[in-house]
Amino acid sequence: MAKSASASEAGTLPRLDRDQPPGHAGVILLMEVAANISSSPANGTAREQVRQDTDLHILSDWIGPGSRVLDLGCGRGLLLEHLLHAKQASVVGVDSDLHSVIGCVERGVPAYQGDILEVLNFYPEGSFDWVVCSRTVQELAQPWQVLERALAVGRHVAVGFVNHGFWLNRWNMFWRGHRVRNEVYPEPWYKSSPSNPVAVGDFEEFCAAAHARVTRQAFLAGDWRTPRHFWPKLLAGYALYEISRK
Repeated sequence: MAKSASASEAGTLPRLDRDQPPGHAGVILLMEVAANISSSPANGTAREQVRQDTDLHILSDWIGPGSRVLDLGCGRGLLLEHLLHAKQASVVGVDSDLHSVIGCVERGVPAYQGDILEVLNFYPEGSFDWVVCSRTVQELAQPWQVLERALAVGRHVAVGFVNHGFWLNRWNMFWRGHRVRNEVYPEPWYKSSPSNPVAVGDFEEFCAAAHARVTRQAFLAGDWRTPRHFWPKLLAGYALYEISRK
């Protein structure tokens, strides 16, 4: 989830209107400005493909047909596009990056460019069957407020994140004294976007403090493919949780 583009790049950008839901008039306006903006080329790397496949396969199995789905930090809408066609889901996304939202619109996925918490506060409780927060939570300025509101707006909340407590991260900090460099963290810290890394233990502590029930979990190794059933705090490179209110 990148920072939003400035108004000077695309003229007037859609704003959240309390009289209409996100993804309606805002999407129409985005269609009008899309022709004037050249979207960044897709990454196309194996790393990005694995990330997309991980979320798509697991969440597609979890989310039932006809579900109402809100994706926080939806990117270019690949997951929502799949759920729209494969599960006949009613979908909407939100992302702070204008180019990502335009990518959603080009796929026929309704999406809104704006602040995640502001959009969540627009919707009344129980508006969605699922709220998805996949690989977004570490970028949130107010993770507690966003996840608390997501638990109110959605009956089920899916949260996926890179486990900062993964053994290789610990080993690099202990032995080399710096952050690991790999396909997940390809850049040194001085070229990386601001983030608030989260570990499995941190997230489970949040669930206890927020009185959230953990319904399902999926833990994968550092390759984001191989399941890890033991010691996930240490051996899981990626974690995906389904949580809900108790």
